[in-house]
Formats: sequence, structure tokens, C-alpha cells
Amino acid sequence: MDVDLLKIRDAGDYSIEVLKAAGMNLGDNMELIRPFNEIEEIEEKANDYWSLVIDIARRNQISEIKKSGQIMGQSKKDGWIAGQIIYICMQCAYIFFFEADICQIGMDQQTVNALERKFCHETKRKNKPIMLSHHVLPSLLNSDPSSVIYMDDDEATVEKKIGKAYCPSTVQGNPCLQYIKYIVFPWFNEVKVEREEKNGGEKDYTSCEELFADYEKGLLHPGDLKPALWKAINTILQPVREHFKNDKDANKLLMKVKSHLDSEKRGMSLKDLSSPLNHPNSTTEMCMEKKFNLVRSIGEECIEDGELRELLTNKPRPISYDGFEPSGRMHIAQGVMKTINVNKLTSAGCKVKIWIADWFALLNDKMGGDLEKIEVVGKYFIETWKGSAMNLDNVEFIWSSKEINRRAVDYWPLVLDIARRNTLSRITKCCKIMGRNDKNLTLAQIFYPCMQCADIFFLEADICQLGNDQRKVNVLAREYCKEIKKENKPVILSHHMLSGLLEGQSKMSKSNPNSAIFMEDEEAEIVTKINNAYCPPNVVEENPCLEYIKYIVFPWFNEFKVEGKEISGGERSYRNFPKLLNTPNDVLKLQDICYPVFMSTVDFVDDFQPILSFSCRWSAYNTSCAADSKDDFFSACRTPQSPGGLLQVLKRTARLIFKSLAGKA
Repeated sequence: MDVDLLKIRDAGDYSIEVLKAAGMNLGDNMELIRPFNEIEEIEEKANDYWSLVIDIARRNQISEIKKSGQIMGQSKKDGWIAGQIIYICMQCAYIFFFEADICQIGMDQQTVNALERKFCHETKRKNKPIMLSHHVLPSLLNSDPSSVIYMDDDEATVEKKIGKAYCPSTVQGNPCLQYIKYIVFPWFNEVKVEREEKNGGEKDYTSCEELFADYEKGLLHPGDLKPALWKAINTILQPVREHFKNDKDANKLLMKVKSHLDSEKRGMSLKDLSSPLNHPNSTTEMCMEKKFNLVRSIGEECIEDGELRELLTNKPRPISYDGFEPSGRMHIAQGVMKTINVNKLTSAGCKVKIWIADWFALLNDKMGGDLEKIEVVGKYFIETWKGSAMNLDNVEFIWSSKEINRRAVDYWPLVLDIARRNTLSRITKCCKIMGRNDKNLTLAQIFYPCMQCADIFFLEADICQLGNDQRKVNVLAREYCKEIKKENKPVILSHHMLSGLLEGQSKMSKSNPNSAIFMEDEEAEIVTKINNAYCPPNVVEENPCLEYIKYIVFPWFNEFKVEGKEISGGERSYRNFPKLLNTPNDVLKLQDICYPVFMSTVDFVDDFQPILSFSCRWSAYNTSCAADSKDDFFSACRTPQSPGGLLQVLKRTARLIFKSLAGKA
């Protein structure tokens, strides 16, 4: 059945009607058996259920989960989709969610039952659920796994199916005898065989062992066994047929289910997630070209430029999505670079939704998987941005756990739909977003990309403004749009990832404190880190010191001024003045930043010029070029120089930035 939750619910209601009609003892007012509506139950207790699922996911590697593939009819040879991996984790969670003492399900579910008991051991649960696994009936035809008898089959269909059923002369592997053993005998306590006298005459078998013995000896022929079987099955099914024939509501439900199955075609599984763009606002405060250039300046890559321009033209307040794991100390890229990027977006009229991914940090096993600690770190991040001049007028901080629980019925169907449409190999390609490789992945690392992809649509984001390391999952979101025929794809705006300060580090690492400057570092720590930083002479590419100047200093101060002796080239001022920063609404006003810098650094920067620039000495700079731009500055760095002077510049630059931040905290 195509993935339409309303159709699936119809199928669930139909199953309940069948069980009632078949004679299941439900007690008065169904007090003995309570059918649960999965969606409603999970929605009501979303935090309890999904916290369980996530905890199970992070404790199990994918290789362990795959062993349970049999529960979905998945063999080792089959290709996996991410939804099948998540399915197993969800089923494991049901046992604890429903507080079950006994798991009474088929033998094909044994591996997931073992997973449940393993989870009990790891979480130190005293009372493990008892596993009561019943036999699983085979199909009637070896060549057709779908050859089964359905509860609404008519008499002729049942007779035809059993007449064609595989029925060898042996007991082992004989589906007809299994139907006798597990259906007919438990229901009637006997099997009545009608045949001519020359073939042995009528005989009532009161035990399975007796019937099997006659069959193996050739005293009971398949031609006599099959009619006895189809008559018994038809007797069992007759009350069900009568119920659906005589009860109008039940009949209507049956017709709906059959209609769903007959018209089953792959199509959109969810309602169209697209929403028309708003009409353009003729009174926009910033001209379109400036808007586009300002927003576009954030990303090293944009997918696609044309879509971004159209979005900014047609929607006065686009929604930009950014997110972070509260996973420890905040480094300078998260603090300063994010502040710069957010301020550009809000000044261009965007609303910025910052997703505090506390559940994602739990999935990634950050802070020891302790949600209370993760929440503390999240609050610390927010306070740091408040103190670093982030313009919060159009910024909304959203805690993932709270928002997902509040709107569980919207969120989890999205996650599951994304998971079922993507192979496991496609999802594992996105695991770089968690800083993981594809070895020894836990199930949590499969949940994570599916959830992050869903976040984009859940938050109704028009722009995904994340780092280059998140590119693959953002592309996954665009692929999903194509799959569900969503017209307006999210624009991907991927910003540069600041490299680590040490040699060979393409990315800062929180696990190595010397590789990054953190937002609360003391002045002495900053000096030491920059003095020890990798800064090769004559090299611009992969030079972390130059990256700090390019991505931190210039965007923050808009100018880089060097004072030197005349013999070394004298005073040089390097500027980068994007036209968009000259607007009245410029959020990066130099006087707001430079005044506290001047007040806090006057003791060691005597020649600092407040408001317009900052000054520092670079005695090793000995070129006479009349450079006045950022690009000229980098070109000048390509000439043979000692890195010592540049390190001194960066040391003082770092002091200025962090003194400024300290003054505003």
C-alpha cells in the first residue's frame, strides 16, 4: 500500500473488524484487548517514545541492527533502505513504551526480541520482557511467497489456492500440513477427512501426530487432505465473510481497503510540502541586487544562484535555517563567523531559525548522552551570541526536542518518509555531517541524516545556511524535493569551514583545544595558540593564520591596517568595503565594536585608531606595493617573508576581537 497514513489507518481498522468477526475474545468493552493507534499513542507520549528510540539507536551499531532484518522479510542479499533500519529500532522501543511483560510475536521477530533483552541489560532493567515466539506459516506455493489465504477470501478462492498448494509426500516443508497443525487442529481439535471406502473411507483425526503418521506412510493422500483443509478453512472464515456482508460500516471499510490496494501506485507519500512564494513587496528597504550580493557573500557555494535571486525577489521574508549541536565549548567560527552570517541575513530581510539540536547531540553521544548537560551547553551558546553583537531582532532559537515533541505528528512521518526513500548506502554518505566515517556506525548515525533532512521542511526553510561539511545532507533534501515533486527546493548556502590552527587540520577540533580559539579563552591562551599556529611563509592556501584574517578580521573590522618602517614599506591599509555594508541599516557598525576594543586595549596598542580602524605592527612586512584591498594583502603575502611578523599581527588581532567580545558579554 502506498505510504498514505489515512489508507494505512483504514487497513488497521479493517484488521480490528476481522479479528472481532473471527471470534477473538475482546472482553466487555474491549477491556481484555486494547488495540493501539500507533500515531495517536506516540503523538500523545512523543517524548517518552522517541527518547527511547534514540537511546536504542545510539547503543547499537548498524551491523547489529541488520541481523534483525528478517523481521521485515529482508535478507542479507537485499539492499537496505534507511527506513528499514529505523523500523527495527522503533519496534524494539514498542516493548518498553507499552510496558510489556510478554512479547508474543512470530519466530521471525526473534532477533529484534534479543535486541530488546540486550537493551535491558545495558540500561540495567531488572525485569526483561519474556519472549513467546509463535510459529510462522509458510506460503502455499514455494515459487510465490505472497501465496497466502486472506481473511476475506471467498470459498472458491480458498479452494483454488489450496488446490494449487505445494503438498509433497513428506511432512517436512509441507505448507498444507502446517495449516492443519497450526490452524485447523487448534480451532476444531480434530480434522475430518472424507473419502471413498476404496481409499480408506471417512476418518476423524484427533491428533496431529496421528494424521502426520498416516500421511508419511501413504495412508492419507494429498488429494484427500486438501479438500479436508479447504473445507475447514472455509468454515473458519465464514463468520468473517458474513460480518463484512451484513454490517454496512464493515463492508464500506472493506471496499475502501480493496480500493486502496487496487489503485496502489507509487506517488507522493505526504501532502505537497511546497507553499507558494509570497508576492514581492514593492517597499523593500534594500534593493534586490544588494540583498542578493549580501546573502550570497555568506556562501563559498550556492545551489543555485538563480533560485536564491528568485527567492529574494518574490518573498519579502525568507526563512533561513541554521543549526548546531550543543556539544561543548564554542569556538571562534561558531561564535564570530555565525554572528557575521546571521547579521547579513537579517539585514537582508531574512528570518533566521537557529535549531538547537539537543536530540541530535544525544544521537551523536555528546556530553555522555546526558540531555540535561546538553541543555546547559545550548543555553551557554545562546548567551555567547547575545554577547557577540548578534542582531536577534529576526532570530528565533528553537529547541529540537521541545518542537519535535510539540509537533510529533508532523515531524516523524517526514523522517520516516525520507528514510524509506533512500538506501542505506545513500544515507551513510551523509555521515560526515556528524564527523563520522562509515566504519562501526551505530543506528543513531542513520537516524541523524534523516532527521536533519526533515528539519529543513519541518522548519519551512527557504535557505539552508550551514557549513560545507553539511553539503551532502542539504543535497539530500533537494533530492527529496524532486522525489515528492516539491516545486520550491531549499537554496543551499554553504559557508567556509575555518581550518584548525595546527598543521594538517582542515577543520577545528574541540577534542584538541590547541587547534581552535574558543569564545571564552583568556588573552594569554589566545596569544599562545596563535604563536604556535601553523603559518608557512610564502603560502596562502591552507594557511590558518591567513584564514583567520580573511574570515574573522576583515568581516568584523572591515579594515586591516599595518604600520611599519618606511624601509619596510611604511604604513599600509587594507580595506574591503562591500557596497551592501554602506546602507543605513548596516548591522556591522564599526563604532559599536571599536570603542570597547579601544578602551580595553589602550594599555598595549598606543597607536590604535578608534572608530575607523585598528592598528598593529608588522615589522617583517617589507613590500612597497600600494595595496588597499584584502586581495592585494593576500597577494603581498605570497612574496618571501618570515611568518613571525604575521603571527604578531594575528596575536594582536585576536586580542582586539576577544577584548571586544568580553566588553559586550
